[in-house]
Amino acid sequence: MKSIVFLILAMLLAPVYSAWILKVKAWFGGRKGSPVLINYYTLIKLFQKGSVYSTSTTVIFKLGPMVSLCAATVVLMFLPVAGQPPLFSFSGDIILLLYLLGLGRFFTIAAAMDTASPFEGMGAAREAYFPIICEATLFMSLILFYTLTGELSLAAFLEGGQPLALWHKAGPPLLFVAIAFFIVLLTESSRVPVDDPATHLELTMIHEVMVLDHSGPDFGLIELGSFFKLFFYSTLVTRLIWPFSLGHPVADAVLFFIILGLVYTAIGVTESVMARYRMDKVPQFVLTSFALVFFATVITLEFMK
Repeated sequence: MKSIVFLILAMLLAPVYSAWILKVKAWFGGRKGSPVLINYYTLIKLFQKGSVYSTSTTVIFKLGPMVSLCAATVVLMFLPVAGQPPLFSFSGDIILLLYLLGLGRFFTIAAAMDTASPFEGMGAAREAYFPIICEATLFMSLILFYTLTGELSLAAFLEGGQPLALWHKAGPPLLFVAIAFFIVLLTESSRVPVDDPATHLELTMIHEVMVLDHSGPDFGLIELGSFFKLFFYSTLVTRLIWPFSLGHPVADAVLFFIILGLVYTAIGVTESVMARYRMDKVPQFVLTSFALVFFATVITLEFMK
């Protein structure tokens, strides 16, 4: 029952935390900003509308939003929110989760290609290119965590006091992993400096240009899936930078959601003080995450000897 409660909390708060980023950016711009429930208003508005489909699209275009949302939802079911046991967990589930995230991305790209739009095809090509480096980073971090724990389960890395045990075994190199995960978060969620979710220039967009033809409930499913995905990566960063457990579920939950809010605040600050990189500079930025995890792994292996 506790796992179900925390899963529902994660699904309900994911849009709110995403709206908090808009609030932070508004404060930097000297504006009041939209309310923190703006994403709920937007989702309700989208689900009340109808979807418009091009004559060039097939069933793949309709499957894209549904598969991407289902993949993100299933990933949350394996996520130890606030260090609490997840709804599902088994040995090797982390590999399943990485492939589920890839499956959601694949169908989003396929839906973009199905429109026969050159702009969406351009965004799909970028979306297929940059996350490849992120996947290399995640699998390298998986090698590091498996070396430290001998487990291939997300719960074995993030549940309870496990993150603190990782810090005790790996030491300061784990800070490199936390920074790398934050870079992966920015890349996978199409945030500045990799992408700008607020831009409307097709030539400079990545994610937004892929979903130009989606409308109504389909676009609402894509938005909801992106909120869940951002929450997933933000939780990974939160558990690494705050590995402590107080031993009480309520106290741990309160502290977790506060630190999680600080991670979302860091995203908003990053988007406020940085500009989007030139497209040819983005791979270098994303490769930094792989380099950080690689060096952390090498240093940890040498230390363990």
